[in-house]
Amino acid sequence: MLDVVALLALAAVATAVVWKGSTWLESSADSLAAGYGVPAVVQGAIIAAAGSSMPELVSVLVATLRYGEFELGVGAIVGSAVFNLLVVPAAAALAADGGMPTGKDLVYKEALFYMLAVASLLLTFSLAVIYYPLEGPGLQGDVTRPLGLFPLVLYGLYVFTQYLDTAEDETAADPDVDLGRAWLWFGLGLAVIVVGVEGLVQSALGLGDAFGTPAFLWGMTVVAAGSSIPDAFVSISAARSGRPSVSLANVLGSNVFDLLVAVPAGVLVAGTLAITFAHIVPMMGFLILATIVFFAIVRTDMLLSRREAWTLLALYGLFVVWLVLESVGLSDVVPT
Repeated sequence: MLDVVALLALAAVATAVVWKGSTWLESSADSLAAGYGVPAVVQGAIIAAAGSSMPELVSVLVATLRYGEFELGVGAIVGSAVFNLLVVPAAAALAADGGMPTGKDLVYKEALFYMLAVASLLLTFSLAVIYYPLEGPGLQGDVTRPLGLFPLVLYGLYVFTQYLDTAEDETAADPDVDLGRAWLWFGLGLAVIVVGVEGLVQSALGLGDAFGTPAFLWGMTVVAAGSSIPDAFVSISAARSGRPSVSLANVLGSNVFDLLVAVPAGVLVAGTLAITFAHIVPMMGFLILATIVFFAIVRTDMLLSRREAWTLLALYGLFVVWLVLESVGLSDVVPT
């Protein structure tokens, strides 16, 4: 019991470290974008998304390269996507007065690419099982580098469509930005994030050993929630300042980056990585359910009301309960 408490305490401290590092990294990334006169499309689709998603990207790389737990990294990405869809918009809507209005551009354009991102990642894992099968229980397969490139190509299409929407925008460089100082804080923020993510991954692995369950189950909660805290505060701040579209765009942009860039990054860096389809399908299945509920809610009346926000939080509560039941052996949807 004491070991479990210590691991949860480690996760809490690591979350705070990730939060601080993400704050430094995102603010320095904004300064660099302004200092170099980066176009709005690059700043929004790449720099802002990568900045807020850096903890998730580091989670995949640390889990894969240091501990050989690629599925833990995938679990962290899927869990973070679920957290971003259900908790972050709900918290932002509750923080804003009278709920949070959405918009057709956000719901239709961003929804299209987000749904394509979910489908493409599931297709990538399916192709791994079909064309590169491995011996073992649960339909195992190798995700190769060529397969890892498939989601990245789709992300390139996402960036290209954003570019077409803002091709005529011109952004002048801000001469008042101290680029050297900005790069220093960017590197420091990244280093702090790596330290914090290391703590999150260690706590997930330790909890998996303590309960005798796969570590990726804890990656879907401990690592995912810890790495998604920065997104939550960015979205809540945007909602309180009367910029609800920025709040939701941050959520969807971060998720698209996580699914199409962060997961393939582990494959491209490490080479061929094995996955168990029986583990992946329940994770992706709940993500698809959360996606359907989220877009159904934000589409109705183009408003995320306070009642709907509580519905999203309730669904996330069910997600956590399911993972707890899996962890203590009272549910066997995910084979161990």
